[in-house]
Amino acid sequence: MARPSKEERKINIMSKALELFSKEGFYQTTMPSIAAKVGMSVGNFYNYFASKETLAKELILYIAELLGDEIRLINESNVSVNEKITAIVRMYFRIARERPETIEYFLRVYLSNREVFKAGCEGMICVSPFVTEMMIFFEEGVRSKELRDQDFFSAFGLFMGYLGGMVFLYGENILPKGIEEYESSISENIYRALKS
Repeated sequence: MARPSKEERKINIMSKALELFSKEGFYQTTMPSIAAKVGMSVGNFYNYFASKETLAKELILYIAELLGDEIRLINESNVSVNEKITAIVRMYFRIARERPETIEYFLRVYLSNREVFKAGCEGMICVSPFVTEMMIFFEEGVRSKELRDQDFFSAFGLFMGYLGGMVFLYGENILPKGIEEYESSISENIYRALKS
């Protein structure tokens, strides 16, 4: 059996750190606890990530690229804006079900601990792959006259606030039904709020 490559070990570290950060929070998660979770010494761990802050930034970049790639595929599909909204909602809720630590990290670590992400992640730098695809979605929707022309941040806040709120309720086990049961009504509400 071949030893895992350095890149494979780095991905494994990121995966385990994502679980710990999303469950325990940024400040409660320590480098030794992450090293223990992946079964390596703390000294060896520092060969992959110089600090907890560096690891935290790599994770948000990874999540932003993951979401950006998913939305890019939706943007490139030849369907109506309404169908794209449904596809984005479905994708976001699927990730919340299948990889909850991914969305939990974004909501509970990145948004709640902005001081950790100041140097090198100012503004939306670390989430730009995701934000850029959402900008494209809105621009194309306005160009096709399916969405009304409005301030990007208002539209983005409405869309992502709705999704983030539902995923938070889902993660706290507050929703009376599975999150997938809300895809249609959430999509319709977002479309109604944004359409021309």
